[in-house]
Amino acid sequence: MIVTLVIVCEVAFWVLLAAGLTARYLLKMPRTGLALLLCEPLLEVLLFAVTAIDLKNGAEPDWKHGLAAVYIGFTVGLGHSMIKWADAHFAHRFAGGPPPVKPPKYGFARAVHEWKVAGRWILAAVVALALLQAAIWYVGSGGETESLRTWQSRMLFVIGINLLIPLGYTVFPKKAPYGYAEKTPYAEKSALPTRDPEHVPDIFVGGTRKDEQ
Repeated sequence: MIVTLVIVCEVAFWVLLAAGLTARYLLKMPRTGLALLLCEPLLEVLLFAVTAIDLKNGAEPDWKHGLAAVYIGFTVGLGHSMIKWADAHFAHRFAGGPPPVKPPKYGFARAVHEWKVAGRWILAAVVALALLQAAIWYVGSGGETESLRTWQSRMLFVIGINLLIPLGYTVFPKKAPYGYAEKTPYAEKSALPTRDPEHVPDIFVGGTRKDEQ
């Protein structure tokens, strides 16, 4: 039952997201759209409640309960960013909104971006770890908790990977190719020299120096 509920929650997440964005942008019903999007956290509450009741009724904790804890953790850590991503793309595609901002590719800006992404994944893993530990304490020393501890080990692995990736971009920043400039509001279109007359230094006019005319 737990696995089925996890699948139902995942499907319902995307259904509510699509319905909320459709109401917000296509049907011009922003309040209805917001209400639908605010229903997303209720899915995690439902899954948490059913899992807790299942354990309370004497079910032996196994990988299914661990999966539920991990799903809740990752929804908490990544759900908001997924909704923002979908909202930006939906607004651009159907409501004339600006193009979604692409993440930076090089240098310090790329490292900062990678740390932000890693932070969301680490938050997800930490929430999952906490829920798994709560389940272990709930079952007590007399119960079988090996499957829950296995999930905890996997979450520690996720945290380790998400520390190494941004650390690599920080210590060994990815260098931009010559002439490349990030497309930001403050970036130049190109760092390469140009023959455009508007970019010729004003001390030169017609091949001679101004002070020589």
